[in-house]
Amino acid sequence: MDSGLILVLVIAFVAVVFLIEGLYMLWNDRRGPEVQRLQRRIRHLSAGRAGQAGGHLLKGGNVGMTDRFLLSLPRMQHLDRLIEQAGKDISISRLGLVMGGLFVAGVLGMLAIGRPMGVGVLVAFVLGALPLLWLMAERSKRLLLMQQQLPDAIDLMARSLRAGHAFPQALNMVAQEGPDPLAEEFRIANDELNFGLPMDDALRNLAARLPVDDVRFFVIAVLLQRETGGNLSEVLGNISNLVRSRFRLLAKVQVLAAEGKFSALVLALMPFGVGFLMYLVNAKFMSQLWTDPAGLRLIYLSGVMYVVGIYWMSRVVNIRV
Repeated sequence: MDSGLILVLVIAFVAVVFLIEGLYMLWNDRRGPEVQRLQRRIRHLSAGRAGQAGGHLLKGGNVGMTDRFLLSLPRMQHLDRLIEQAGKDISISRLGLVMGGLFVAGVLGMLAIGRPMGVGVLVAFVLGALPLLWLMAERSKRLLLMQQQLPDAIDLMARSLRAGHAFPQALNMVAQEGPDPLAEEFRIANDELNFGLPMDDALRNLAARLPVDDVRFFVIAVLLQRETGGNLSEVLGNISNLVRSRFRLLAKVQVLAAEGKFSALVLALMPFGVGFLMYLVNAKFMSQLWTDPAGLRLIYLSGVMYVVGIYWMSRVVNIRV
């Protein structure tokens, strides 16, 4: 039997196994709303590093065997936190199933149209990485939205403290009356307090779930005030003004850096545009670049220089505030 046919059959068998496993996991995850709510709370505790409590819940909670095994692997906690920061209700095992399915589909698709195995593996890796890229984009969008909502939430807490409420009540007020998705993260912190977690650990978990400098400023200010004392409402008001000032400065910097970013984009696309136009004008002349050994060496050298230039331009136009 031809080795290519054997490879296709093996990949098809793996795809069928992935499909059956996915259908089983889909049925298992949707047995009831209480199971989903419990699993979401457990994942929040895991993503927030809630200490031993989170570990005990993960061992004794109603979590699938596959998820428990994946969470015990190195670096899986970072992937779990990425999912939570993106605000997506998906388990690690289901994400791995989607990535594996896309990888298999890429290999089978390239083999079906007669492409070499190396090209198929390359395309499969690109397709398999698409869910991760999508999660990273959703994470950035969600964190930016929460950064914009944070000053109003801190102002609400400051007004609540001036009215005579305690800090846990002010935290609960933001969780109940604030806009999502920021209110959702404060609700998680408020639930942790209600479950008996100390205030310091709940706030540190909030900062771990939201890797934003402004949230860290807020958490550090509250923790210092709890140790040293002082007017917390005034401190929160100053933090709110600081966050708004950073946003105004960031907007000005983005306007000033827009020309540089557009120039970097033009320079990044120019080699491909010029090469395509030259190929349309004189295909025989342009084809010497990848048919001649000297041309291939030039392509490799220019590719390395291109990557270095893209990295350098991205560092120049990326101004942190």
